[in-house]
Amino acid sequence: MEQFRQIGEALGSLKSLMVFRESIQINQRQCCLLFDVFNFAYKCIADEITQNLKFEEKNGKWKVLEQPLREIHRIFREGESYIRHCMETTKDWWAKAIIMCHNRDCVEFHTHNLLCCMPVVIEAIESAGETSGWDQDEMQRKRLINSNKYRKEYRDMKLFQWKFGKQYLITQDLCKRYDTVWKEDRWFLYNKVHEKKVAGITKHEKKVIDFLLRILERSGSLDERLLPSSILVGSKDYQVRRRMGNVSQYKEISWLGESFVIRHFSGDVEALEPEIRELLSLSHPNIMDCLCGFTDEEKKECFLLMELMSKTLSTHIKEIHGPRRRIPFLLHVAVDVMLQIARGMEYIHSKKIYHGELNPSNILVKSRGTCPEGYLLAKVSGFGLSSVKDMNQRVNINTNTNTNQNGTLPFIWYSPEVLEEQEQSGGAANSNSKYTEKSDVYSFGMVCFELLTGKVPFEDSHLQGEKMSRNIRAGERPLFPLNSPKYVINLTKKCWHNDPNQRPAFSSICRVLRFIKRFLAMNPGYSNQPEPPVPPLDYCDVEAVLLRKFPSWGSSESSPVSIIPFQMFAYQVIEREKTNTCFKDNSESGSETSACGDEIATSGDEPFPSTTERKSLLGNDSIMNRKIALARKSLDLKFTKQPTTPKGKSARPPQMSPRARSLMLTSENRIISSPRAIRRVSSGHVSDSEIS
Repeated sequence: MEQFRQIGEALGSLKSLMVFRESIQINQRQCCLLFDVFNFAYKCIADEITQNLKFEEKNGKWKVLEQPLREIHRIFREGESYIRHCMETTKDWWAKAIIMCHNRDCVEFHTHNLLCCMPVVIEAIESAGETSGWDQDEMQRKRLINSNKYRKEYRDMKLFQWKFGKQYLITQDLCKRYDTVWKEDRWFLYNKVHEKKVAGITKHEKKVIDFLLRILERSGSLDERLLPSSILVGSKDYQVRRRMGNVSQYKEISWLGESFVIRHFSGDVEALEPEIRELLSLSHPNIMDCLCGFTDEEKKECFLLMELMSKTLSTHIKEIHGPRRRIPFLLHVAVDVMLQIARGMEYIHSKKIYHGELNPSNILVKSRGTCPEGYLLAKVSGFGLSSVKDMNQRVNINTNTNTNQNGTLPFIWYSPEVLEEQEQSGGAANSNSKYTEKSDVYSFGMVCFELLTGKVPFEDSHLQGEKMSRNIRAGERPLFPLNSPKYVINLTKKCWHNDPNQRPAFSSICRVLRFIKRFLAMNPGYSNQPEPPVPPLDYCDVEAVLLRKFPSWGSSESSPVSIIPFQMFAYQVIEREKTNTCFKDNSESGSETSACGDEIATSGDEPFPSTTERKSLLGNDSIMNRKIALARKSLDLKFTKQPTTPKGKSARPPQMSPRARSLMLTSENRIISSPRAIRRVSSGHVSDSEIS
């Protein structure tokens, strides 16, 4: 109840801000959309709570709602900060206009996060509602309603939107606004800048106005030429503050009263212009956007203007990781950062741009507000302009400083096929290296390892140089600590698979990570439990099933955020279908080993067995009868004292998710609720040099 009250308080704060919506000069329509979506979300949550829950049970059965509602509250607060930033009227209006006209955070960040979280909140309310009250018939009715909701018939986007669009914030009207609001705001800002072009402005202000109008007219076009560098370096308030990292390409500057980063390089700028224009056309919250480009044709110099971030991910991990902090991030924070990196990579891959140098030194981060859990905003950088990168690599090789900014050898982030190609070319990187989508996925797996453990891959290995490179190509991988969460480890191991064809696409990685986030929200306190819950299924396997059902999901095209609730719903349908099948088969066979136990929860590559295949394993009638007898015997034993149970104490029950704590009704006409988690069975080391 307290979390729901905090959401209402945050919405009230937003309402007081939006009284002055007409004063918002930059991204006004995006701010209005964000407020409308938040208001809509609050009403939907309130309706779901009043329909499913009882107020007098707020201190007991509402507990499953706490973490999902806490996530919603954080999203509301971050949205409020975005709106406040757009409303601020300060002396650096021109700098803010340059940054915000390129900004897509309203839909691609804040709305994305809300659409990921709403299905979790709805599921949590449904889960609590199934045990709300004391009337058994009412509980059964709620289970039946929820069961009918997750039918195969609704695994169709149009039907899902028609049936549940309002509930999941994807009505046709909202989807249309998600798609058009950014372009509308650019058009209104264009008119606003024109209004400021009045008599009496200085020559410098006129240059800035003309420059900003050219940016707004471009609107993602690949035909725009670079602007003269005199607009930037000729400005009186232009100042270089410091060089960033080991390579002097990046510098922090002050311009128009705001801090920026410029990427400064020399060479044949005319030959690089197609690549530069392509970079200028990109815009996503999880990549380092190039806001604008300048050139000096006489000096053959180029300047790319970018937003300033706090530090690299590598630096941040070093600062927070130490003897007193075994892992750098809480698991749900680490998964959130992984999702942001994957989304940034998904976006640049949709534009047919491959990174080739993805590592923690090329991921920039900064804090997201004052959240005590340490949430970060992550942006992928260092991609594009391959010929410029190659030139710098050749310089580094010649000076024997071929290391990353964090001091690690770069080959530990490269995929085996890239290492093999580099060995064949004499060890030097070149523009013809096998940088592909799959090689970036491999590098992402290594980044995930450092995120989850705080350790640089292979830092404990006694092998270095060529021997280490050879071992990587042979299949050696870094070791995860004992008791690492298998459902995250499985995804990481798939990413660094030796066979590029076995590695998932970033679109698939994003969907799996969203569902892992959902699992963590539905099972709070996982880190404090001696036997943390694990998902009943491997989400990589669920993704494989859905890719067969929806082949278009496997394409490299970037999907709109409005499809996310449907994708998460489809995951839930598969999860319910498979777990219910497992429980049904288990009850029929009487086997003590559930088919949906650890074997499925930790599988790496095997597809789901069909129901007929499972039943074919049961054998003939005599075997069936024998298993039923054994099952009855085992059930009798469960009510007696276990040999390992201390005297006077009862055996500890398996850890299950809130939904699994629902009453397991076994009568003919009643529906058994499927669990959302199963007990973790501890085993040996969770990872080794094998590639699974």
